[in-house]
Amino acid sequence: MFENIGEMVLLFWRTLLALPHAWRQRQKVFEQFFEIGNASLLMVCVLSFFIGAVIALQTGPVLVERSLSSAVGGVVGIAIAKELAPVLMAILIAGRIGSAMAAEIGSMRVYQEIDALRTMNINPIHYLVLPRLLAIAVALPMLVISSILVGWFGGAVVADTNSHMDIPFRAFYSDLQNIVVLQDVGNGVFKSFCFALIIGVVSCHQGLTTIGGPRGIGRSVTKAVVNSIVCIVIFDYVLTRFLLK
Repeated sequence: MFENIGEMVLLFWRTLLALPHAWRQRQKVFEQFFEIGNASLLMVCVLSFFIGAVIALQTGPVLVERSLSSAVGGVVGIAIAKELAPVLMAILIAGRIGSAMAAEIGSMRVYQEIDALRTMNINPIHYLVLPRLLAIAVALPMLVISSILVGWFGGAVVADTNSHMDIPFRAFYSDLQNIVVLQDVGNGVFKSFCFALIIGVVSCHQGLTTIGGPRGIGRSVTKAVVNSIVCIVIFDYVLTRFLLK
């Protein structure tokens, strides 16, 4: 475990040192950004809408029974902005994009394409890791912002249409505006940026260390997703403690 952690830290450091070469890989960055961002947007919106709807459905009637209907918008807004949107979107991207990164790079590793890049004096970190890390570091925070907005809308729809709450759109967003501040949204976006780096580094590392043919590729994909999710949950606690100070 400690060996893997050390290798991932070293990979991240080497990728940071490669940032001056990012402009040369701009085409690959744009391709990865489209795959991560545009291709995931519909899925993110659908998931976020129903996350907001479920949170409002679970918490709304309880708060209304205790004469706290004015807090429904704020509770839904805080829960989605600070915790649910960044964590769940990161897990979704880890499953959808992290697995694809590990599989693609792992296949190149198994079939000796990475060795061929080195033979042609092409740095695999510059060519493979850097574009993916830059793309996911930009795309995931943007997806989380979309998730927050759509999640709030989903909560407002349920609060307005559910007979146990009957909270109009205007009242819901007024309560949300009174409780949720820009810093809460910023904390969620900052978390998503950190999660994006985790997913990119873990997935690329698993791909670069793949051995054993097609079965090894399958193991690398599984490890990439599982390790990314575990790291996301652990760092979520660490970042929350840090941001609450």
